[in-house]
Amino acid sequence: MLSNINRVWNNDATNDLVDILIGLRDKTEMKKFVRDVMTEKEIIEISYRLQAAKMLANGAKYTDIAEKTKLSSRTIARISDWMKQGCGGYAVAINNNHDHILPASAE
Repeated sequence: MLSNINRVWNNDATNDLVDILIGLRDKTEMKKFVRDVMTEKEIIEISYRLQAAKMLANGAKYTDIAEKTKLSSRTIARISDWMKQGCGGYAVAINNNHDHILPASAE
């Protein structure tokens, strides 16, 4: 997995994307950016993938996840694999609590 990480992040464009994402101040700005940069289908797909990851973390069965999210069992399996062998991004996203972070304008 590490070679994939280096290949994805070894350029200015992807690093710029991360800088932009962490620089957005609040939920409204994030929604505006995501809506402009992604199609509705991509937003829904990624949202369902995150929902599937949460369900997997809570021990849900693939069939229940597929029924609720409409994701294929193969996609659910890939999410499960990434949760076990990836970079820990799903775990960070699932467990991250942003309540303690103030919007940039309030700091």
